[in-house]
Amino acid sequence: MGALDFFTNPVFVPDPQPYFEYLRSQGPVVKEPHHGVVAVTGYNETLEVFKDADLWSNCVAVGGPFPPLPFTPEGDDIDDLIDAHRTQMPLHEHMVAMDPPNHTRARSLLSRLLTPSRLKANQDFLWELADDQLDEFVGSGECEFLTAYSKPFSLLAIADLLGVPREDHKEFRNALANPHLMGNIEGEGAAINPLEFLDEKFSAYIDERRARPREDVLSDLANATYPDGSQPAVTDVVRTASFLFGAGQETTAKLLGAAMRILCDSPELQQRLRDDPSLVPIFIEETLRMESPVKTEFRLARKSTTLAGVDIPAGTTVMISAAAANRDPDKFECPHEFRLDRANVREQIAFARGVHSCPGAPLARVEGRVSLERILARMTDIRVDERFHASVDQPEYTYEPTYILRGLTNLHLRFTPVG
Repeated sequence: MGALDFFTNPVFVPDPQPYFEYLRSQGPVVKEPHHGVVAVTGYNETLEVFKDADLWSNCVAVGGPFPPLPFTPEGDDIDDLIDAHRTQMPLHEHMVAMDPPNHTRARSLLSRLLTPSRLKANQDFLWELADDQLDEFVGSGECEFLTAYSKPFSLLAIADLLGVPREDHKEFRNALANPHLMGNIEGEGAAINPLEFLDEKFSAYIDERRARPREDVLSDLANATYPDGSQPAVTDVVRTASFLFGAGQETTAKLLGAAMRILCDSPELQQRLRDDPSLVPIFIEETLRMESPVKTEFRLARKSTTLAGVDIPAGTTVMISAAAANRDPDKFECPHEFRLDRANVREQIAFARGVHSCPGAPLARVEGRVSLERILARMTDIRVDERFHASVDQPEYTYEPTYILRGLTNLHLRFTPVG
């Protein structure tokens, strides 16, 4: 298995766990042979990297070994080299690729959005949204779940949280939740560039709210200040909003798809949750542990160091994987089994830890709970559609061809409507 390249070989897309097991058999930290990346599969070691932003830079967070670094690392401390070349790295302008103190400043803008009162108001909207979304298809007894529910639901959930006016929700859905409008992954034929669409919309919102503030969330965001009292440039606010929008929708849609796949594979579990909805939050945590939507992330060693006894020179790209750490047998007993009674399930790290922990985690959990409670209340005998997934007893699933995210490409369901 070591002869196969994890980053380019599609064999690892359906199930990356055998590869992670292979790496773990050599130790919790091991150098992979193809790109010089150091892979971390141990739970404790993953936490160590997550929590030390002084030692591990996020400048390579989204690409890993691609593209190569725009500089040649020299010496045992490359902080100055990173800073000098940061603007040449992918998504450098977004929070995910920033390091403190710039990351701290950028993330502070979210404090105006992710307040308890705002999340509560958003949650009230989600119950209504879930039923509205289900009303569109539940009577037919079948659907393609990602396009019928998880993508539009997670998109409109974020739209509401960010204060997108209700009259614009349909425009957002048409632009961002319809795959045929997006073009393929290379961008050929793309009618709408999602980041361009978001940038244009939020730039207009922020400009308008700064000129004429209202009593709404967009005005709070538009007029938020950094901790030192200075006002961010419009572009900085827009990047915060658009990145939260994109990242929040993508990962939550994948979580909902994984949850429904697990329920399809386990009819008795469906009924158990239907009979006792108080188990839904634990089900979501175990789903996050088993099917972490973010498969891999990357860090760059700022300084020469060691991790689990392995020497890591400054400038080394390190791959950390919540998907691997969440199935570390030293942390989770029988890690490949789905268990509702797992005592330490809340220690799963699908949403990361440290300064880059997912700011939208509370929202994602609420989206999952609301969705599953309403789906289970309105649909029984939920199963995969064998016309698309080979069979009910041994279904076949396809996953997005990426080494970074874990998500189904489609999930066709059949079910019996309730009422």
